[in-house]
Amino acid sequence: MMQQQLAGDVLALSDVTVVDISTGIPGSFCSKLLADFGADVIKVEPPQGDPTRSLGPFPGDVPHPEKSGLFLHLNTNKRGVTLDPSSPSGQVLLRRLVGNADLLIESFGPGKMTDWGLGYEELAKVNPRLVVLSISNCGQWGPYKDFKLSELTLYALGGTLHHTGIPEREPVKMALTVIQFQMGQVAAIAAMAGVMVSKWQGVGQYIDFSLFEAQAGTIDRGGINILTSAYNNRQPAIVRAGPDSFRTIQPGGVYPCADGYVQITSGRPEWFKRMLKTLRREDLLLEERYQPFPDCLYRADLKDEIDALVFEWTLQHTKRECQELAQANEWPITAVSTMEDLFTDPHFRGRNYFVPISHPIAGEFEYPGPPALPAETPWKPGRAPLLGEHNQEIYCTQLGYSLEDLGRMREQGVI
Repeated sequence: MMQQQLAGDVLALSDVTVVDISTGIPGSFCSKLLADFGADVIKVEPPQGDPTRSLGPFPGDVPHPEKSGLFLHLNTNKRGVTLDPSSPSGQVLLRRLVGNADLLIESFGPGKMTDWGLGYEELAKVNPRLVVLSISNCGQWGPYKDFKLSELTLYALGGTLHHTGIPEREPVKMALTVIQFQMGQVAAIAAMAGVMVSKWQGVGQYIDFSLFEAQAGTIDRGGINILTSAYNNRQPAIVRAGPDSFRTIQPGGVYPCADGYVQITSGRPEWFKRMLKTLRREDLLLEERYQPFPDCLYRADLKDEIDALVFEWTLQHTKRECQELAQANEWPITAVSTMEDLFTDPHFRGRNYFVPISHPIAGEFEYPGPPALPAETPWKPGRAPLLGEHNQEIYCTQLGYSLEDLGRMREQGVI
C-alpha cells in the first residue's frame, strides 16, 4: 500500500526551506517536488495571483482562481503568501523571507532581480548559505538571453521537434506542456545539488538554469543527436517513429485496435519471432521467402504482408487484450491509454497511486501520487494554498509584522 504521512514520520526534506517566487510551470513543479517530500515551500505570488490560476482545467469548466487544476497540482503542500517584488516594501519583505531559507527559486528573466536590488550578491549578504535558482528561457547571458519562448518554440529550439511527428510530414510537437514539466524535474535536481552543498559545506551559490540548454541536452531525442554531431561532425538521420518509416519489416508505431490504439515497438530479431508466436503465424518462418533469418527482416517487399497480419490481429482485439496477449510472449506492445484509462488502471488503483486531497474551495479530487516511494521518508499528500492564505502566519507570526502593517501593505498593493 502506498505510504502516506503518519504522525512521527520523518520526511526527506523536512529541514529544507524554500522561497518560490517563480511563475508558470517549471519553477512551480520544481518546488512542488520538494514540498511533497517535506520541504517547507513558501509560494510567493503577485497580489493578483500566479498566472497559472487562470489556466484550466476547472471543475465544470467554470473558471475560478482557486479552482485551477493546473495550479492545484503544481502547488501541493506549499504555504502561500502574496508579494510584489518590484515595490520597495516588497523587496524588504523578500529579503526577510530569504534570511533563513535554503533555496530561492525565481523566473523573472535575466537581470530583473538585480534591477530590483535582489540579485544574488545582495541576497547573499542577508544569507550567505542561500542557493538562488534562476530559471530563464536561455540563461542569464549569451546571444539568446532575451529570447521570449513558448512551449512550442522551446520544443523546437531545443531540437526535440525535429524528431517527432508522422514520417514524411512536417514535425509535430507532443501535446500540452510536457517540456515545461520535464524542465521542472531537471531544475529540482539542480536545486537539490545546490542545497546539499550548502547544507554540508556551508556554501551558498547562484544557479543559472537555462530551459533551452536543459532541453537541448535531454536524452529525449535531442541530446543523443547533439552527441552524434559532436563526435563525427555529421547530421543524424531524421527518423520519426511510425508504421510507414521502413527500417525493417517489424511493425513499429501506433496501430488501431477494436477500442482504440496500441503502441508496438520493433527492435531485435527475436522480437519478430515473439510477434509471430502471438499472431499464431510461426509457420511463416518455414517458408522460403523468410529465409535466411534474420536477413529477411530487411526485405522491403515483405513489409506490407507483415503489416496486414498485424492490422488484422489488432483490429480483432481490444487494446488491453493486445497488451496482455503480447506481453505473455514478451512482445513489447502496450495500450495507448486515454486519461480515463489511466485513472481507472488496475495497476495504479492496486498501488493506491491516486490520492484524495481536499481543498476548501475547489473541493476534493484525486491527485497523482509520488514519483517514488522511499521506505523511511515518505511522500505526503497536501493541498495547494489559497491566494495569500498564509500572509498573516508568515509575515506577522514569523517575521514580526503587525496586523496594521499587513493592512497597510495590502492597501498599497505590496501584498
